[in-house]
Amino acid sequence: MSSAPSVDFSVKDAVGVITLTRPEASNAQDPKLLRELDAAWRSAADDDTVRVIVLRADGRSFSSGHDLRAFDGRTLRDALPGRDVTFGGEGRGLGAGYQWESDHYLDAARRWRDVPKPSIAAVQGACIAGGLNLCWPCDLIVAADDAFFSDPVARMGIPGVEYHAHVWELGARKAKEILFTGSRLSAAEAHRLGMVNQVVPRTDLDQEVMDLARRIASVDPFALAQVKRAVNLTLDIQGQRAAMQAAFDAHWLGHANALSQTGNRLATLADLEAMKTGD
Repeated sequence: MSSAPSVDFSVKDAVGVITLTRPEASNAQDPKLLRELDAAWRSAADDDTVRVIVLRADGRSFSSGHDLRAFDGRTLRDALPGRDVTFGGEGRGLGAGYQWESDHYLDAARRWRDVPKPSIAAVQGACIAGGLNLCWPCDLIVAADDAFFSDPVARMGIPGVEYHAHVWELGARKAKEILFTGSRLSAAEAHRLGMVNQVVPRTDLDQEVMDLARRIASVDPFALAQVKRAVNLTLDIQGQRAAMQAAFDAHWLGHANALSQTGNRLATLADLEAMKTGD
């Protein structure tokens, strides 16, 4: 595991900028990156000089999702000494894995979503599966014209990423299409559907996002917090929070089904057949 930071946090003009700094891995999320990312969100939330939070990434892509190479039992035990975090076995069944993903994916994303400061995700290139866990909790999304979004994890036997906001972000029918097919959603189509606020040239992404952040930062912070709280509570009253929890439980039912078929929570029989045929 690299000792170099995977996440950077800085403050400029009342804007807290969180940057994913693992471009050589397309900002894939291993346990180290997740820990540092959560710490950066906490720093931004606790810093009274920060009025707006920007989440961005170095390199060609925002995030290629979870770094599956890191998520074997050995790596997770190394990451969290003294805890059984294997996915099945050692007398705990799937409970340890369920709790780890709940803590680091669903609960973390909910916590970022509820930070009482406006947040903007700046997305370029690939935003795949677990990458959605990072941008969807943000209040606004500005996408570069080369950005695309996808959640192809039905091929792994699970109904979508842990922060299952697909219906809220895309509408029911488009959410089903994206999840059924694993197809990519372009920045332009994401904008048309209302998931993305703005689409800008790739070369202008950082400047456009910082200009927007500074504009928002000029508004009274208490008013901004109340606006955000009102909208988020409306979504919760509509059932978003409960629906996400139900989807997360179904996600882990999918892992259990794959494990029962193949001994691997990340591969169903259909996956293995597809690998054999090259599909």
